[in-house]
Amino acid sequence: MALRNILTQEDPTLYKECRPVTDFNPRLHQLLDDMAETLAKANGVGLAAPQVGVLRRAVLVLETNVPEGQDEYVIELINPRIVDSSGEQEGAEGCLSVPGEYGLVKRPMQVKVRAQNRYGEWFTVEGQGLTARCFCHELDHLDGVVFTSKAERMLSQEELESGEY
Repeated sequence: MALRNILTQEDPTLYKECRPVTDFNPRLHQLLDDMAETLAKANGVGLAAPQVGVLRRAVLVLETNVPEGQDEYVIELINPRIVDSSGEQEGAEGCLSVPGEYGLVKRPMQVKVRAQNRYGEWFTVEGQGLTARCFCHELDHLDGVVFTSKAERMLSQEELESGEY
C-alpha cells in the first residue's frame, strides 16, 4: 500500500466525469488499498478516485454508524449509483480536497446505493445520517461535482466554532 496525494480544488481533474471501472484486477485492488491508507492518514470519512488523480468510478466511505464497541469500517463502492433516498438533513460539510473549508449542504437522510465490489460482484448498501451524506458527496465527485457548488453558503470559522449555523 502507498499514500497517494489528494488533489485540491484548484486541480481541473476534480471537475471531470469519471469513466466506469471495467477491469477488476490487481491494479484496481492496489488503487483501493492505497485509497484506504490515504483516507485513514487524512482522518477523512470518504475518498473518491478522482481526488487521487484517477478518473474511475470508485469511492470509499467510512461507515461510522456502528454499535458501541464495534470498529468503523470502509465500504468500497465501484461503479456506484444511488437507487433510492429519503428524508433530508442539512449540515456542515467539508472535503479533503477543500481543506479547512465547510459549507452548509442539504442531503438525504437515508440513501441506498447499488455498486460492485473489488471483484465485480454487485451488491446494495444503505446508509443513514453521516454515511448517507458521504455516499452523496463521494458519488458527486465521480461526476466532477465538488461540494462547494452545492453549498447554500460557506461557513465562517466563528460559525464552525460556535456550532450555530
